[in-house]
Amino acid sequence: MSSDKFFIKRLLRNIEFSSGYHKRNSERIITQSELPGNLMNKKILITGGCGFIGSHLARELYRKGHFVRIVDAESDSFLMEKAFTEKMRLDLRIFKNCLTATMGIDKVYNLAANMGGIGFITEVGADVMHDNVMINANMLEASVRNKVGRYLFSSSACIYPTHKQNDPEAYCLKEEDAYPAMPEDGYGWEKLFSERMCRHFREDWKIPT
Repeated sequence: MSSDKFFIKRLLRNIEFSSGYHKRNSERIITQSELPGNLMNKKILITGGCGFIGSHLARELYRKGHFVRIVDAESDSFLMEKAFTEKMRLDLRIFKNCLTATMGIDKVYNLAANMGGIGFITEVGADVMHDNVMINANMLEASVRNKVGRYLFSSSACIYPTHKQNDPEAYCLKEEDAYPAMPEDGYGWEKLFSERMCRHFREDWKIPT
């Protein structure tokens, strides 16, 4: 597991999912020594930075003294405190906005998505697939053009075959269990496609993803 994936997993375990999730005494704070070495002294972009996971990630990195730029098209509903160096409100379905967002950035955490919960993604297929593929394709292309040093794409458990998700006796899923592919319709397929796109950008354009 890469240092970036480990850091994200540790961050998610630190989030308190109760109604008082933002109370500091209910969180275990990630220490400086636990940050991946390649995060140190970097300019970091977090797309979807006003969302639930993005705001927590931004806050942790900002607390450590990093330059943190967050980009979101939505409100600041999960930003309970100062959690960024710079904030932009941009629609990342538009390519020129992705160029603006990634300008001067060393590392991208792409958490942006059209996502409103399981009820939403099962009812609104076309917009979800269109918007998220546009965001992910634009962000990858902009990151290549602006010579971003590393790119992390936030995928989903919905990439796994539906029969494995529905089996009450299912074992712990691993990344290789995504194939043969039969993910959640719509949202799962676009996430799996974007994973493949990240792989091909890494192979063709040498951007670490």
